[in-house]
Amino acid sequence: MNASRGTLLASDARRAVTPRERRRGLMGREGMKRGEALVIPRCRQVHTFGMNFPIDVVFVDRRGVVVRSCSRLNRRRVSPYVYRARDAVELPAGTIEQTGTEPGDRITGGELPSVRP
Repeated sequence: MNASRGTLLASDARRAVTPRERRRGLMGREGMKRGEALVIPRCRQVHTFGMNFPIDVVFVDRRGVVVRSCSRLNRRRVSPYVYRARDAVELPAGTIEQTGTEPGDRITGGELPSVRP
């Protein structure tokens, strides 16, 4: 949830916690459904190698504040390294634009380990 704007980023979020889950990420999938998200704790950079579709990525700090976002990160690309990020949230392409999410917005939700209510 983007608490700053009152918009829902994802209703079906899962966490990639184990080394295997983190390595696999979204690879091998055909796409993401609207409302899906993959939260990667302790992540400052992502890549889309082995993926067949673009994604949006929101990087949040330890307080759940968006410090950087990448819209429509195409396949076979690497995001910028976001030093201030604590977690990365991968979303279907277009989610950032649809929800108006920008740096400075506060993201909340049970799937973000750093922002449990």
